[in-house]
Amino acid sequence: MSSTVGILVALAAALIAVLWYFAVYNDFVRLRNLVAESWRQVGVELQRRHDLVPNLVATVEQSAAFERGSLAAVVEARNRAHVSMSFPEHRVADVSEVATAENALTTALGNLRALAEQYPTMGTVRNYRALQSDLADIEDRIAAARRLYNGNVRALNTKIESVPAAVIASIHHVSPAEYFEISGPEAGEVIDVGRLFGAS
Repeated sequence: MSSTVGILVALAAALIAVLWYFAVYNDFVRLRNLVAESWRQVGVELQRRHDLVPNLVATVEQSAAFERGSLAAVVEARNRAHVSMSFPEHRVADVSEVATAENALTTALGNLRALAEQYPTMGTVRNYRALQSDLADIEDRIAAARRLYNGNVRALNTKIESVPAAVIASIHHVSPAEYFEISGPEAGEVIDVGRLFGAS
């Protein structure tokens, strides 16, 4: 009788271990899918910004006598950022590469904004104001998508580092995801407009 109880206890323990294994593995699958889905949302919002930049540049170009180099810098940064997000469906984008390109675009747009402020007529151009408003809205949406993505990354990375789930992560080669950080001009930072115009 005691050997039957021992066998039942061993079977119950094995069943619990197997159920735990599958639960942890399925949790990793769910978290990886959440990270991938939220990264796609970041991509959608970045694409909206990339699509808006040419219209913004064209409006500024038609409305003010900016030096061509400043506008070209924005276009070039936009193109690099756009290319960094263009990757085959089966390949995940390099998050740090995308962040670097987006940081360059953010800086270029900040410089363009500073230049536009030097021309009083730019504030009265309806298209420019509408595009600036759209850009601000898109920046907010990018920030929200980035927070969601980074939250999912944090959940996955925490699970990977937690014991005993780390054993399952190691067995199935579940690697940590990378956070997506975009830096912008610091609050209160003064942009040297003279330098942008090429003045010494």
